[in-house]
Amino acid sequence: MSKTYLITGAAGFIGSALSQRLIDNGERVIGVDNLNSYYDPTLKKARLSNIDFNSQHLGWSFHKLDIENKDALQDLFKQEKPDVVVNLAAQAGVRYSLENPNAYIQTNLVGFGHILEACKQFNIGNLIYASSSSVYGGNKNLPFHEKQSVNHPVSIYAATKKANELMAHTYSHLYKLPATGLRFFTVYGPWGRPDMAPMIFAKSILNDKPINVFNNGKMERDFTYIDDIVEGVLRCCYKPATSNETFDALHPDPSTSSAPHRIFNIGNSNPTNLMKFIELLEDALGKKAKKNFQPLQPGDVVATAADSTALNQWVNFKPSTSIETGIQKFSAWYKEYYKK
Repeated sequence: MSKTYLITGAAGFIGSALSQRLIDNGERVIGVDNLNSYYDPTLKKARLSNIDFNSQHLGWSFHKLDIENKDALQDLFKQEKPDVVVNLAAQAGVRYSLENPNAYIQTNLVGFGHILEACKQFNIGNLIYASSSSVYGGNKNLPFHEKQSVNHPVSIYAATKKANELMAHTYSHLYKLPATGLRFFTVYGPWGRPDMAPMIFAKSILNDKPINVFNNGKMERDFTYIDDIVEGVLRCCYKPATSNETFDALHPDPSTSSAPHRIFNIGNSNPTNLMKFIELLEDALGKKAKKNFQPLQPGDVVATAADSTALNQWVNFKPSTSIETGIQKFSAWYKEYYKK
């Protein structure tokens, strides 16, 4: 029997892809997004149109709604009666958080608080919410593991994501809300976000514009292909968080709890050097990049690498898309979509 899934950020990169997978699995999906102008809403609308075109599914509906609007959100929960909520709505981007911290406070803290309240009020059986690898901040102990401290964020964005984990745990503890926090590492692929490196680089390379290569290229990212990410999220949709029966309050594990709350890294566990990523993108696009080497930007971290062992043990998650294959697929989509 199918369930009803409420996906916030449904016009986003991960949200639209997840919505499609759930629809393909015969689930009823309620999409929510405010279609804000942080990046071109045309791409967001195109993602939604792509869902409509591909699905032809009576179980898909979309609501333009801002999770900061508590009353509208409560009305939607009451109307649609979701069984599972996946909160992907957020103000994203590390660098933009330096320019407009209030946007992060409003959406990532106030908006997420409204999500938690609605989940409590309507007795939701499974909440999955987006955290971020950014929470590891100044930590240099690679690969990042959920048991490590994340008390030293280096951006407002990271601080709000850490706060989300604390907020969700509190609701799990007080109201027995099963909640799973997923720390996303760098996600890329077709329909990606224009503010992220793959899209920025592809646009500049194909338009003969220089690309900014920060920290003089001495950076590593745990690039994870969108299909792999969606598979991991989907498996968590089908397995709600449970309490850790062996949780030791004298030696607490930050990733589990006596409450039904779990935190997992979700990444490729195979970081790629930034210069190699650029070389692969050049090969796939058939054009060389003009590189403008720059120092490390405030709020950035030099390297990310995910230890996804815990998620693998929880839902048998293991990415299968190589960086070479992923970049080829991304580049083919980019040239087709932007007519390059």
